[in-house]
Amino acid sequence: MSTPRIVFAGTPEFALASLRALLEAGHAVVAVYTQPDRPAGRGRRLSASPVKCFAEERGIAVLQPETLRDDAAARDLEALQADVMIVAAYGLILPQRVLDIPRYGCLNVHASVLPRWRGAAPIQAAILAADNVAGISLMRMTAGLDCGPVFSTGSLAIGAEESAGDLHDRLATLGGELLVAQLQEILNGELTAVEQDESQATYAAKIQKQDAELDWTLSADELQRRVRAYNPVPGAFFFSAGGARIKVWQTSVVRDIGATPGSVQQYDDAGIVVACGQDGLRLLSLQLPGKRRATAREFITQIDLR
Repeated sequence: MSTPRIVFAGTPEFALASLRALLEAGHAVVAVYTQPDRPAGRGRRLSASPVKCFAEERGIAVLQPETLRDDAAARDLEALQADVMIVAAYGLILPQRVLDIPRYGCLNVHASVLPRWRGAAPIQAAILAADNVAGISLMRMTAGLDCGPVFSTGSLAIGAEESAGDLHDRLATLGGELLVAQLQEILNGELTAVEQDESQATYAAKIQKQDAELDWTLSADELQRRVRAYNPVPGAFFFSAGGARIKVWQTSVVRDIGATPGSVQQYDDAGIVVACGQDGLRLLSLQLPGKRRATAREFITQIDLR
């Protein structure tokens, strides 16, 4: 087929990697959909999404509807005469009416090897579950949640100490590469989408801030995974005896610590070790509200946890 008319829908940095890859490969992106500007930062000023900023720099039309469920949104998409709509971490639900508008439907770049980890937070879920592998799926979108047939997948090993932020960046790059490599074959009908095995489906719910609070009765291994999974957002944390909300950015496991969970077993220049339900957790990088991140050695000069 001739050069396809592509409409792209995405919002955060993860989506930006796919949009950039499409443009660098010479594809024609005729418009970009992204979520409306949202308040951000301490000043709560309206902030444009990474995808919007990039699209405007490239002179691409940007649409930011609050919803795609009304007639006006459908008419706007119809007017673009898109061959395909490519969606990556957009954040809005696409109703069936919208899914049916592009000539070749809607293609989703999803950050897991489906059917494992459908939903909003597949990267964090993979780390929390101690998965060894994460990946990308190119999926034909249907009205259900990430349950459409899959055209192609790519995978990579999760590092033993890797944070969600680092894994996110690697998967975003993989998503753009896989999309560019497979898009023309998908549109030409040379790749057959395979239905997902519903019996193997798992769900990754949206992360809430309270999910990141560390429960010292859990094992040190599980707590370390939580620290990795919630780095950088929303950031794992605990409350000191004095009520200070302390974020934890990096840890290591200390074996054979048998003491009351939450009790501090070491607090000196060599590090901070807290007893857990099983083993102990060495806190390597911490942060007090309004302060920068600090090493354990720096942190003990700021507050006494004992």
